[in-house]
Amino acid sequence: MNELEHIRQLVRSAGYGIDRIIIDPSIVRGLEYYTGPVYEAELSFTVTGDDGRPVRFGSVGGGGRYDGLIGRFRSEPVPATGFSIGVSRLLAALQAVKSPLVTGADVPGPVVVLVMDRERIADYQRMVARLRHPGDGGPPIRAELYLGGAGMKAQMKYADRRKSPCVVIQGSDERARGEVQIKDLALGAALAAGRDRADYLDKQAEAQMSVPEGDLVPALRKILARRTA
Repeated sequence: MNELEHIRQLVRSAGYGIDRIIIDPSIVRGLEYYTGPVYEAELSFTVTGDDGRPVRFGSVGGGGRYDGLIGRFRSEPVPATGFSIGVSRLLAALQAVKSPLVTGADVPGPVVVLVMDRERIADYQRMVARLRHPGDGGPPIRAELYLGGAGMKAQMKYADRRKSPCVVIQGSDERARGEVQIKDLALGAALAAGRDRADYLDKQAEAQMSVPEGDLVPALRKILARRTA
C-alpha cells in the first residue's frame, strides 16, 4: 500500500485527478510473475462509427512490475517494469480522432522538462502540469517530463528526438534563486550552424535564459510565438 500511496502522490502532483488516473487495489493481472503495482490503460472517450453508432475502445494496454521474472533466466535478480499495447485497437482509436500521429500532420514536439534531481520528481511534474493547464485563460503549452534515469546530455538528445522547441531546466542553483532556465533548441541549433560571430553574441541571450519560476509560462509562450511567426 505504501507503493500505491507514493504513486498516488506523484500522479496528483502531475495534475492528474481521479478522472484520469484511478488507484484501484482490486485490479489484478492474470500472470503470476507480477510482484508489484500493475496498471491498465483505458480509452474512456466515445466516438461515432461509420454506422452512426457510438464506439468505445476500452483497454488498449496494461502491465506492471515484475522483479522476479528476469531472474529466472539469469544468475542475478533484475528489477523490471513492462507493458503490452493493443496495437490494432490503439490504431483504430487514433484514426477515429484524426490524430496527427496517423494523419502525417507536422506538429512541433512538446516542451521537455529535464530532471536534474531525482528526489524532486514531484516538483518537476507540477511544473509540467502548470504548463499544460496554466489557469490564466491563455492557451496550454504541450509539455512532458523526461522519465528516464540518464544525465543531462542524454536528456538533451531525447528532447532533440522529440523535436522539442525548448527545454526547461531547474537544478539546485536555479531553485535556490527561484528561477528556471530555458533553452531554445531551435535558435541554439541555428546559431551553432551560423558563422556570424556578432549575430551569435547578439542572440545568445535569447537562446538560453533564466527567468523567475513564476514567469515560466509567459516566457515559453514568447519563445513558441517566435517559432510560428
